[in-house]
Amino acid sequence: MTIGDLLEPGAVALRGGAPSKRQALSMVADVAARVLGLDADMILDGLLEREAAGSTGVGEGVAIPHARLEGLEAIRAVVVRLDAPVAFDALDDKPVDLFIALLAPPEANAQHLRALARVARMMRQADMRKALRQASSTDAIHVLLTQDVASTAA
Repeated sequence: MTIGDLLEPGAVALRGGAPSKRQALSMVADVAARVLGLDADMILDGLLEREAAGSTGVGEGVAIPHARLEGLEAIRAVVVRLDAPVAFDALDDKPVDLFIALLAPPEANAQHLRALARVARMMRQADMRKALRQASSTDAIHVLLTQDVASTAA
């Protein structure tokens, strides 16, 4: 499994900003709903339920929100980049502008954990974070995430 396997071209969005953590997650849910054909409120509820257990803000301006959702047949990723970071209760207390959300079927336990680990490894790379922030389009972000397979598999 690679990030490219999880990320469809339409699953990347650029947004201006969000006034709150909930609004940022709502943007993620809206993009996911559009791409996956699921209900945005159901997705948002799943993301908020997970977030209530502890922030998915992993540091350096990155969050990896995730949820298990009925109606999915495979793990899917959604990426949202904000122009203006939002307070997100991240581990390092820095605001978040890069969201790599993972949505999984309820039964995808081991696969879900492997996907989370792969995304976390990728987002620890300062060069990758910088490139994602400097990318001029959703297509450029998609290419960055799908072509970085070699370095995330290590």
